[in-house]
Amino acid sequence: MQTLFLLTPETTLRSSRGAAGLCSSTLEKLKGFTCSAEPSDTASSKICDEGSIEGSHKNSLQQTAEEHEDEEEEVKEKESFRLDATKQVPNLNVDSITSLSSVFWQQVGPRMKSIYTPLEQQVIQLKQQHKDALLAVECGYKYRFFGEDAEVAAKELNIVCHLDHNFMTCSIPTHRLFVHVRRLVSHGHKIGVVKQTETSAIKASGANRNALFTRQLCALYTKSTLVGEDVNPVCRLGDVEEEGCGDVVLDPPDSFLLCISESWDKLKKQLTVGLVAVQPSTGDVLLDCFPDGQSRSELESRVLQINPVEILVPSDLSEETHRLLQSIASASTQADDRVRIEKRESAQFEFASAMNTATEFYCHTQEKGSRSLSSVASLESQVICCLGPLIQYLQEFNLERVLRSESSFRRLSFESEFMILSAATLRNLDILNNQTDGGVKGSLLWVLDHTRTPFGRRLMRKWVSQPLTDPQQDAVQEILESHSLTLNSIKSLLSHLPDLERGICSIYHKKSSTQEFYLINSSLSRLGNELQALLPAIQSQISSALLRGLLSDTPDLLAPAHSHLKVLNEKAAKSGNKTELFSDLSGFPVLQERREQIQTVIDEIQDHRQEIRLTLKAPALDYTTVSGQEFLIEVKNSLTSAVPPDWVKINSTKAVSRYHSPFLVERYKKLLQLREQLLLDCQREWTNFLDQFGEHYHTIKRAISHLATMDCLFSLAEVAKQGDYCRPEVCVGHRQIMIRDGRHPAIDVLMGEHKQYVPNLTELQGDGRRTMIITGPNMGGKSSYIRQVALICVMAQMGSYVPASEARLGMLDGIYTRMGATDNIYKGRSTFMEELTEASEIIFRATERSLVILDELGRGTSTHDGIAIAHATLEYFIRDVKALTLFVTHYPPLCELERVYPEHVSNYHMAFLLNEPDIATDTDEVQPESITFLYQLTEGAAGRSYGLNVARLADIPDPILHTAARKARELESMVNARRLKTALLVGWFYFRY
Repeated sequence: MQTLFLLTPETTLRSSRGAAGLCSSTLEKLKGFTCSAEPSDTASSKICDEGSIEGSHKNSLQQTAEEHEDEEEEVKEKESFRLDATKQVPNLNVDSITSLSSVFWQQVGPRMKSIYTPLEQQVIQLKQQHKDALLAVECGYKYRFFGEDAEVAAKELNIVCHLDHNFMTCSIPTHRLFVHVRRLVSHGHKIGVVKQTETSAIKASGANRNALFTRQLCALYTKSTLVGEDVNPVCRLGDVEEEGCGDVVLDPPDSFLLCISESWDKLKKQLTVGLVAVQPSTGDVLLDCFPDGQSRSELESRVLQINPVEILVPSDLSEETHRLLQSIASASTQADDRVRIEKRESAQFEFASAMNTATEFYCHTQEKGSRSLSSVASLESQVICCLGPLIQYLQEFNLERVLRSESSFRRLSFESEFMILSAATLRNLDILNNQTDGGVKGSLLWVLDHTRTPFGRRLMRKWVSQPLTDPQQDAVQEILESHSLTLNSIKSLLSHLPDLERGICSIYHKKSSTQEFYLINSSLSRLGNELQALLPAIQSQISSALLRGLLSDTPDLLAPAHSHLKVLNEKAAKSGNKTELFSDLSGFPVLQERREQIQTVIDEIQDHRQEIRLTLKAPALDYTTVSGQEFLIEVKNSLTSAVPPDWVKINSTKAVSRYHSPFLVERYKKLLQLREQLLLDCQREWTNFLDQFGEHYHTIKRAISHLATMDCLFSLAEVAKQGDYCRPEVCVGHRQIMIRDGRHPAIDVLMGEHKQYVPNLTELQGDGRRTMIITGPNMGGKSSYIRQVALICVMAQMGSYVPASEARLGMLDGIYTRMGATDNIYKGRSTFMEELTEASEIIFRATERSLVILDELGRGTSTHDGIAIAHATLEYFIRDVKALTLFVTHYPPLCELERVYPEHVSNYHMAFLLNEPDIATDTDEVQPESITFLYQLTEGAAGRSYGLNVARLADIPDPILHTAARKARELESMVNARRLKTALLVGWFYFRY
């Protein structure tokens, strides 16, 4: 960048002497010429309030002072100066140019070498170490962003960004750090918090007292790593319901960090995918390893179940997986809902490198309940390939401790424990989100979630997405029917609790503030005491083994919270005062000694008053404190003549002056140093105290898990209180679905008091009629009906009551659906290809204990091909898979399968009333049919789909409807004529031969 350099009068005078007596006209020609160097401002450089020197503007933090100190660059700049000067003043001789150049570089050179202020140089060094993070740098009472970081932060936070010295900058107040960090993180940024690591009094006594405050990166934050007192203020935990922090970006229900690795076996021609998902804020760790196909349907299913906010992948990720993750990340229209994808070096994901990382990490583990190295080595190679990079990544955030816990590890998919809900099923049945706007309202989770605690809400989401294969309706029934005051008391205990699960994990990471610790620990202690008091009533009044076991174990598991709470000073903990935090210092000898040293200095200062009183002849004189300045000797201005000359004046007013004696100057300085040293000692002891509490982390986490289960059971009991819900009979080992007067749970709630949803009967028998072929007019209610059957099965298997008058259901190992007609641009698949891919996955995964739902298979291609594919697929499920099947179709020929397999197939249609159209004889105009939907499942097949009725409802213009109706009549006549001709030929051959 070229900068305009104007010669000042002083420069001209010095230049004339150094240029062998240049004339004034020549010097005038030199004024204002362009130089390729970048000098600083023409005004004298001055020291700014941060101990820095003003310089010229730089657009990027990546440009460093070393670039301008390079000798080769300086030679080039001098040569450029000489050439430009020659062009501007052709008659200037070589000696004059050389002399003038020397004067110029004597003046500009030193400024060029000190172009960055000390603070900016410090920021540059930090930025070089953390190039992928936006750095918030503590500068006194505010945090500042610099350069490109400032421009990004200002745009996201909608604050002012301005030029200060060399860089653009913006700032936020220290007490609002948590608000702004959460906002930036929610938009997908990685944020680094840089804090001052020196205190003023200790710095003043050190060797670097005239240097800049030392700073270092203290914390990093992304969407999955929002753990620590910088981002977890007390209002987030306790006061959010009172809207005390309305502008805080709240935590998502889950904040999983997912790491994915994949390996291609050339011999078997099979892709193996490994994944490890960790939620640093709660300590949950999920593992899985599985084969997957080109469509990545297995991976998609698990990603939707985990619902990560951040995904860690290698840089050489396959194109198919990359497309899938991009489609998931882009699924939300809002930036703060999108998944953040972090790419790391592929070498970290190689087995040898990952195993070395895991070995080094686990071999030094000595904590109680930690995972052993041998158990890690027994994991699948692809899981280890994820674990290694995950350890390295979490170490950057000081959150790797959760990966040591043995009890936190859980397999994501155990087919014997959970009903399998594929990605397509989760999406098609609106299990977790609705398909309209992606929100929770209208989903099954929305219907069932009446939990009162954040940790209960997370558990409910797990239950909905992975229904258990051992439902516990007994507990729900007892809560529903019991009139025990004990259960009501327990229910009320769960109200207005902070997020205990995240809170104890923050303590486990040693990142908790005193306020958060006290809030969490006091809540745990209160719960333990109140449940302990209820134990006799629990044992005598509650009959459910599940409820009694959960409630009886919890008080003992919460016992460690009581002892830790007794050590703390409540007032100091709530105010964040760590110097007064511990009420009994007998267990903290370092703090006790420091306190004694401070008290000794204070006593010396107090004793010094007697000497001051004698000097000033003022027997009643005492120290004064003004604006935080302590131990001031206040003297009226009329009496200052009595003040010794070696006293130091601190401040004054029109009436009085305030001093420190030499003794006070020295002692007060010592006192400030001891106080700041006490703060550092208190911080160390606080960290050790958190570490001691962390030893009980697994025990207390188990207690919170019990409370979360209770919360979910209370929630399911609330659902059961809705009208016309029944307790389903779930039969292990049976293959059947019998639902009498079944209704769609979400639509039923959305309709509210109107109760317009038409109930229906469903009967499927694994050994009998296990397949229903459902036909009927468009918009007749077919899709709603098949969804309701699947949702009722999910609800029953997770332990919930269901919207029906009676239900008997066999235990299902999975529900598989293929519904809708959409392409997949990210995967490069057409509508028909998407249809067949989903159908293929169901064919390979479904068993005779599965529920299969196929909605209009084959409609993405021509009629003949579509009918052929649908017929062959359905026949395969009837004959070979033998799963319980609901098949919706508009192809009448498929209904003939009832005649072929009468024992296993039944034809049904959604009932309707047909109003035949009138034919206008004068105009020969054909009117389309008019349909009245009855939404009632009826035996038998429907002959037509009556699509023109839907066209009428969609307000298609009448001329188009009339033309379409006439064309439909013509085509129908042609088909009937062809069928009649075929029948006559068959009859002729029959009678002839």
